[in-house]
Parts: sequence; C-alpha cells; structure tokens
Amino acid sequence: MQTVFSAVLYDVPQAAVIWLALIAVAAIVIAALIVRPDWFRSVFGERISEAARPSSLELAAETRERSRERARFAQEVEVAAARAAATAERRRAEWLAAQDEVETAWQAYEAAEEDVRRLAAAAALPLPRTARTPAEYADRERWLHRAATAAQERGEITVEQLSDILQHRGWDPRRHPVEQELLLRRLIRDNVRARHEAAQERERAAWRAAELAAAAARSLRQEAYAATRPDLERQNALSIVDLTGPETTRELPTPARAESGSTARGRAAVPAF
Repeated sequence: MQTVFSAVLYDVPQAAVIWLALIAVAAIVIAALIVRPDWFRSVFGERISEAARPSSLELAAETRERSRERARFAQEVEVAAARAAATAERRRAEWLAAQDEVETAWQAYEAAEEDVRRLAAAAALPLPRTARTPAEYADRERWLHRAATAAQERGEITVEQLSDILQHRGWDPRRHPVEQELLLRRLIRDNVRARHEAAQERERAAWRAAELAAAAARSLRQEAYAATRPDLERQNALSIVDLTGPETTRELPTPARAESGSTARGRAAVPAF
C-alpha cells in the first residue's frame, strides 16, 4: 500500500507540468485569437476555399462546355440574323414596288384631271342644238352605255357603277354627250384619286414594315457579332468601363419623315441588306 501511494505521488508533478503546458498553449491560442483574429481567419478561409474550389479537370470541362454553348448560340444567332436580313431585303423590295405603284397612280390621276379640265372647258361653250326627238334620246342613251361599258372594261369604273349607269340611277341619258362624257370623266377621276390614296396607304405600311425589318436585322447582326467574340475581350471591355466610370447616355436624333408631293420622296430610305 505504501509502495503504490509512493508511485502515485511520484507521477503527480509530471502530470501537473503537462496540464500547465496545455493550459499555457490554450492561453496563447486564445490570446492570439483575441489580438490578431485575421491570422486564423485567413488560414482557415484559405483551406475552406481550397476544399470548395473545383479541380483543374473540372475547370477544363466547364470551360469546354461553355465554349460549346457559346459556339452553338453564336451559330443560332447567325442563322437568325441571315433570315432577318433576307426578310428585310424582301420588305425593302416591297416598299420600292409600292413607291412605283404610288407614282403610277399619281400619273394616272394627273391624266384624268387633265381630261376633266379639257372637257369642262368644252362644256362651258354653247352646245350644238339638236332635235329633241325620241331617236336623238335613244342615240344619246346608246352612246352613254357604250362609253360606260368601255370604261368598265378598261378598269376605270367598277361593275356597280356601270350597273348604276345602265339602269339610270343618278344618270340622265337625255343629256348631251359632251355633258355625259364630262360626268363620266369626273367619275373616273374620283376612282383614280381613290386608288392613288390607297396606294399611298400601302406604301406607308410597306415602309413601316421595311423599317422594322431593317432594325431587327441590325440588332441580330450586332448580337451575332457579339456572340462570336471571346469572353476575354468582354471581360477587358467591362474592366475598361469600370475604370473609366459610367458614360452619359445620349439619345440619337430621329430622322425626319417628311412626305412631299404624291410619293414619299422625303422619307428616310430603308438601307439595303
């Protein structure tokens, strides 16, 4: 019993020294954490970041996948840009054709107006006197029917208007042929003017469609160009923007869309693609 107790007393100082050493190390660590906590934070943070950071093989695989996705997206955008350019070219051709139609309708209106002025001047003169007989009235009616039928065959009046003339709805076949021709020419002139106005409306609609198609083609072309650039250039561009600071956005002036005369000569031309 005395021997065992002596052995325990002999080991107590050594254990006390060990515990004191552990307490001293713990106190030093706690003091270091209190005085300079960033040391341990940076060490543990770097270790955690290294553990969470993907390996070089994973980074290479992700880079290849991004490259394939970028190439596929760039190809799709290029196809869309080519289709948009073809659509814009087709819309521009339709607009040019509508302009020609407006010009043709205006020339036809000018010719019809000249005929009306000429016949109006002739009708202002004293008309030749003819016998007011049933045969004379029948001749005048036949002349009106022949003139109206010929005008309808040339497309100058509609079928409904020809029906009104033949059935004498609003038309007096007993009038002198000069007066009847003047009335018929005025009807033709009004029809030509309505066609010219309709052609102008179609031309304006074609111009708007061509302008929208051209804007869409330009936007897709810029997007296709941006999609083919590498990511490094984009990062460099972003870094340059960050260094130079924000730039004030300026609104571009809108081109005037003036119309002069019978056609849209003052309107901004749609660019060709």
